[in-house]
Amino acid sequence: MRGKVEHTIRLTVNGEPVEETVKSSELLVDLLRGRLELRGTKQGCESGVCGTCTVVCDGAAIKSCLRFAFLADGADVLTVEGLARNGELHPIQRAFLENCGLQCGFCTPGMLMTAKALLDENPDPSEGEVRDALVGNLCRCTGYIKIIE
Repeated sequence: MRGKVEHTIRLTVNGEPVEETVKSSELLVDLLRGRLELRGTKQGCESGVCGTCTVVCDGAAIKSCLRFAFLADGADVLTVEGLARNGELHPIQRAFLENCGLQCGFCTPGMLMTAKALLDENPDPSEGEVRDALVGNLCRCTGYIKIIE
């Protein structure tokens, strides 16, 4: 019965405890978007190239389209919906807005989550470090200048 094995996982998503039964083949992006209805995490290429599905998992930016959901058992996952608190934008969200770091918005959640993981690890990155961190996130609208700013 390949692909039919199920796992009960417990994780924290945006500060809330979650318990779900997932199939071995279920991806984290599908759990987040489908069952938990956190649709800010986008599905783009479904091969880990575009970065629109990026979330922060245990402090690291990961591509949720490449992670099986059962591997998130015990993890602390932050999605773009978890950035704002009490109706107030997170400083990273505010910076994107104030610097026109978005246009169509499709890549924005992945960019925000990648930036969050970078800034949590390095609060004062150089421009080169920002560029290196964002290398796995594609944007077809902005040209990256405003995102980097």
